[in-house]
Amino acid sequence: MFSKILIANRGEIALRIIRACKQLGIHTVIAHSEADKDSLPVRLADEKVCIGPANATNSYLNQRAIVSAAKITGSQAIHPGYGFLSENADFAALIEESGLIFIGPTADNIRKMGDKVAAKEQMTMAGVPCVPGSEGALPTKPEQVIKIAKDVGYPVIIKAASGGGGRGMRVVEKEADLLSAIAMTQTEAKANFGSSIVYLEKYLQAPRHIEIQVLSDTHGNAIYLGERDCSMQRRHQKVIEEAPAPGITETQRQQIGQACARACQKMQYRGAGTFEFLYENGEFFFIEMNTRVQVEHTITEMITGVDIVREQIRVAAGLSLAHKQSDIAITGHAFECRINAENANTFLPNAGRIDYCHMPAGFGVRVDSHIESNYTVPPSYDSLIAKICVHDHSREQAITKMQAALSEAQITGIDTNIGLHQRLFKDKVFCDGQMSIHYLAEWIQDNI
Repeated sequence: MFSKILIANRGEIALRIIRACKQLGIHTVIAHSEADKDSLPVRLADEKVCIGPANATNSYLNQRAIVSAAKITGSQAIHPGYGFLSENADFAALIEESGLIFIGPTADNIRKMGDKVAAKEQMTMAGVPCVPGSEGALPTKPEQVIKIAKDVGYPVIIKAASGGGGRGMRVVEKEADLLSAIAMTQTEAKANFGSSIVYLEKYLQAPRHIEIQVLSDTHGNAIYLGERDCSMQRRHQKVIEEAPAPGITETQRQQIGQACARACQKMQYRGAGTFEFLYENGEFFFIEMNTRVQVEHTITEMITGVDIVREQIRVAAGLSLAHKQSDIAITGHAFECRINAENANTFLPNAGRIDYCHMPAGFGVRVDSHIESNYTVPPSYDSLIAKICVHDHSREQAITKMQAALSEAQITGIDTNIGLHQRLFKDKVFCDGQMSIHYLAEWIQDNI
């Protein structure tokens, strides 16, 4: 096991990693920006190193500065958390070249899964179901592209091979708009991701967003930890997540979970990962793999009892997974609400000083957050400030528990979206588990 780990992140995920390290007896070093020098994770880490100004480009995205901080402090490994450099293959390679350990998959795994075309090809070979579409990147000849779209059937969606975060996507309803849509997506992809490669898929009308959590070690072991439903999202950004997904049978769970675990073994994947699917009419369709710990890993931990961050660290140290598939049992139901520093009606970020902060607690309630009274939320980073999670015996009981937890949460001095969550947890369609990935956007349009 490692004796010292450097954490290359901030906020609640940095605090989450610090806690896991302390429980494993590992000394922690946090690489932080000037804006975060007084934050809770920086105060709780055993050592701290300032790596640059508030601007993420010069701090949390400064690969050389992070590696230098790790070497200067005698750290053996670097945990990237999520966001920032967590899925940057070049960063993972630089860490390994520097004689350190990247707590995550190999650079090759990250690179392949980061390219949506390569990822889909890999999944097809591993027997993971994929959305019907082009076999790899779209050809250059217009007549070939038109034929592919016609065979797949309209509507179709054009996606950037290196896209993410909802960018580099365009839905096409009819053939007359196809070629111009491809050209626009290619231009956008080149500008945002440095690659103009795009591919085409069938656009599903009202799917749900379901993801499978996996863990895999360097000894050929891979397990799945059930699924999460992340359909409640706005502009491709998740707002509420739950586990397990409503309406998924144990047979379906086993079939898709085993396919994902086999894919991990086939590509010799290392660490935690998430296979994301669109789910419609009882069928799963792979869309991408996230090669890092997810924001919503918390609710999977609550229903399985598996500490995912702890397993990430153990696997990176070369140890075998602490659990076999036969050990995994899903118990009860869990929800996560992402609490953002933003206006609940306009969704505009609202950085600033928190005058007073009180977070809910009690049996089956978990809050992952770095904020506190008198903390100033910096304007330089993502608006996520807390994750309120609950767990209970059934989905209905978990909904009631979340309603109670949200009513207890108090944050003054800045705007938050707590009020939005309170309204959504009283919405009949959501409470009945009948939402699709389009539902929240439609709800916002009708209710805000």
